[in-house]
Amino acid sequence: MIIILGLGPGDPRYWTWEAVEVLGGLREIYVRTRRHPAVAALPPHLTVYDFDGVYAEEERLEAVYERIAHAILELGRRPEGVCYAVPGSPFVGEATVARIRALAAEAGIRVRIVHGLSFIELALEQLGLDALDGLQIADAFELAERYHPPLNPDRPALIAQLDSRTVAADLKLTLMNQYPPEHPVTLLDAAGLPEARQETFPLYQLDHRSDFTPLTALYVPPLTRPGAFETFQETIAHLRSPEGCPWDREQTHQSLRSNLLEETYEVLEALDADNPQRLKEELGDLLLQIVFHSQIAVESGEFSMAEVIAHVNEKIRRRHPHVFGDVQVSGVREVLANWEQIKQREKVEQAEATSVLDGLPKGLPALAQAAAYGERAARLKFDWSNADGVLEKLQEELQEIKSAVDPHHRAAEFGDLLFTLAQLARHWGIDPEAALREANARFARRFRRMEALSAARGRQFHELSPEEMEILWDQVKRED
Repeated sequence: MIIILGLGPGDPRYWTWEAVEVLGGLREIYVRTRRHPAVAALPPHLTVYDFDGVYAEEERLEAVYERIAHAILELGRRPEGVCYAVPGSPFVGEATVARIRALAAEAGIRVRIVHGLSFIELALEQLGLDALDGLQIADAFELAERYHPPLNPDRPALIAQLDSRTVAADLKLTLMNQYPPEHPVTLLDAAGLPEARQETFPLYQLDHRSDFTPLTALYVPPLTRPGAFETFQETIAHLRSPEGCPWDREQTHQSLRSNLLEETYEVLEALDADNPQRLKEELGDLLLQIVFHSQIAVESGEFSMAEVIAHVNEKIRRRHPHVFGDVQVSGVREVLANWEQIKQREKVEQAEATSVLDGLPKGLPALAQAAAYGERAARLKFDWSNADGVLEKLQEELQEIKSAVDPHHRAAEFGDLLFTLAQLARHWGIDPEAALREANARFARRFRRMEALSAARGRQFHELSPEEMEILWDQVKRED
């Protein structure tokens, strides 16, 4: 038999009557770690064994937990069984407990749980919070290994087992992927003990200290401005509800097509302007369109936002086996080649067309489409070896345009010239669509300036001679 006993948050006055009775009838006890105040308060007649040495011998926590679980299982096979004690509650932050229960179920060994008070209740008292008010519980070690925290920033979060400055440094970086550096956080230590303390400071200062212990936890309050994806989904769902907006309720996938295209181009304009503030706003407007379409789909029984995210997440992970798998790559070119091969396999599996050129939207601007076609063909090594080869082809296309007499032939050759220019841009690392948009904006800015200068001199622009126009154009170019 295996008894798993919760030692509570640290002070023995929080032990349950059941725990006191069980401890009184034992001769020995195995504790996960001695680094907990309650261990020193165990009855003196008990022989105490610990697994602290396992932590020093293993590099990964998963290996530590696995060794502890198997050791407890073997001890549980003895006639007298074993009592395994853990800090706090057996069901809060105790990975070994879940593993022991699974192994014991397979082996047919009975497990008895002696519950203990967790640190959560005392932390809630100290912070003045109600756990049912959206509180999220997380483990510092688990969060520290992530790049983005799986937390709703509009809900409070309590992060346990922040026991070192090293973990704090990694945790800070993870949290700052969602929370601003100045976001206030509260450090709690030894909740429920006489030496309990708490301190509030900006998130960026989290690893500027070294007073972490196994009883340290971090409280992260909600953002001051609602910013969770779920909050935005609720807003859009409300707009589409009977209590929402008549206009929003009338929209369909088809009626929103022009909005989606318009917002996409406004994002591109913000990128062209290199304006982060505007980009932030335009990305929000584009996100509105995505969430709006997803909400319409939910109401029609087509799909949910979770399915949209799950699909693209699975696809991205599947197409990056060199990141999420064991594939080795030598550089970007090999990454792109692998990406294309994976896409082709997916198309075959889905009984779709198998051309490398498939999948590009038909509504893509022609210049961007030309660049994309060239890039995809290059992945299969159908390409010039360098930009010099493209320049030679460019000269060839120019000669063919000059020699063309038939208007249709000339138009076709002109198209070939533009296509070749797009490939030259690709070889030089230039986005041709963006370059042309910037050139258009540059021309419009300079031409408007010429018109203004002409009007300031009392002349209509069309009244200027070609020589005067050229002089004026050179002037605005120098000033631009």
